[in-house]
Amino acid sequence: MIKSAIPMRTLDLAIILAYLIAITWFGAHFRKKQTSLSNYFLGGRTVPWWAIALSIVSAETSTLTIVGTPALSFTGNLGFLQIVLGYLVGRIAISVLFLPHYFRGEMFTAYELMRRRFGDRVRRLTAGIFLVTRALAEGVRVFAISLVISVVLGTGETASIILIVCLTLFYTFEGGMTAVIWTDVAQMCLYVVGAVVSLYVILGQIHGGWGHVAAVAGAAGKLRVFDFGFSPTMEFFSRKYSFWAGLVGGCFLTMASHGTDQLIVQRLLSARDERQSRLALLTSWCVIFVQFSLFLAIGLALYVYYHESHLVTPRDMDRIYPEFVWRHLPMGMAGLVIAAILAAAMANLSAALNSLASTTVIDFGRWRKGGSQESPAAPLRWARVMTLFWGAILVAIGMLARQWGSVLESGLSIASVTLGLLLGVFLLGVLTRRVNEWAAMAGVLAGLAAILYVRYYTPIAWTWWVFIGASVTCVTGYIASLLGFRIRKIS
Repeated sequence: MIKSAIPMRTLDLAIILAYLIAITWFGAHFRKKQTSLSNYFLGGRTVPWWAIALSIVSAETSTLTIVGTPALSFTGNLGFLQIVLGYLVGRIAISVLFLPHYFRGEMFTAYELMRRRFGDRVRRLTAGIFLVTRALAEGVRVFAISLVISVVLGTGETASIILIVCLTLFYTFEGGMTAVIWTDVAQMCLYVVGAVVSLYVILGQIHGGWGHVAAVAGAAGKLRVFDFGFSPTMEFFSRKYSFWAGLVGGCFLTMASHGTDQLIVQRLLSARDERQSRLALLTSWCVIFVQFSLFLAIGLALYVYYHESHLVTPRDMDRIYPEFVWRHLPMGMAGLVIAAILAAAMANLSAALNSLASTTVIDFGRWRKGGSQESPAAPLRWARVMTLFWGAILVAIGMLARQWGSVLESGLSIASVTLGLLLGVFLLGVLTRRVNEWAAMAGVLAGLAAILYVRYYTPIAWTWWVFIGASVTCVTGYIASLLGFRIRKIS
């Protein structure tokens, strides 16, 4: 059923506009609570664990999940779920290895742990890696939402990018981390409801409903989840979605993204204590599993609907879901679902802005304990200035990201290049005592060289990159420490 254009546009656009105004106001009203860096960057450590869990999911998935995941099952199968299994193993490892260290004293960023263990050079090196990686990955996500807005409004991608960044900047600037987490909760609930509504509507337009979708998709091999094949060959390592790539790659990717990336660690540090932080982290996996399954199911339903209706699929497969929503959902529902997609984008973008600002101010600024004689308002003022600065940077990167291919895999692969370096040096920090500052930096440089070689000169899939980067960093750092010890002994 195709809707008439004018009524759809009026009602649906009104719903989208109402959402944008409401969520911006909701986030901005937390301004009165922002009286210190602890409040601005950690929400005063008063946020309940379940809200942190939902906020973690919002940061982890965002628009890349909504736009990119249905396209994966539309063109392939359910193999992406193998990575989600690795996400669980990674979360367990973080709970054991990293969380106890993060809750020994007050920390604002993950990279303060590196200062305690190695010194300021490694702290700034790891913080710098995070800033570059997060800015590039978030730029892809900003571009992803411009695809949705351009479908709805028919505007250029540049105008769409500027619009969404400016609105998100406003409430992030005003409300800090408290606004980030609570808007995450509201926005995640909205986009999950939107996804459920979408799946229900798609199935309603397919004779036989989900049973027919499962039959057709099964016959086409699209219900396959596991690929247990193993062989120590380059062809094996070039497969993105196998059980082993998912288990190992997903585990190491999660250990890096949730254990060393300030975007997620900042949420974990916002919990009241280590126990609540661990509960939030593990609960988030249950939500993420259901969420990925939901969007993969939408992709399967769209596959059956498009093929049986003889519709032409978009040239850019990342448009398959938003275009269906806007063109085929009943009047009013399209506005709800598009608002839900916008919600995911704004949730993740606000978190990125706050984490980029916190790392810049805390790890590269002067406001450390006993390090500044200025009034308490000075660091808070600079925190807001850095929020604006990073907003401008993300707009610029978002405009460049249109040439980078599939938004979901682009975002994950960009992060995978450098997250292994962070994970490797963090593992050296918590698992060894011999490795010193210079050995750790040598490990990072070796890991970077290795992963750049793998990225540009081998067919190895991105799902293995974090594992390779972390392994090379750890091994090289440890060997460098042994060599340094022996040289000192000889001399």
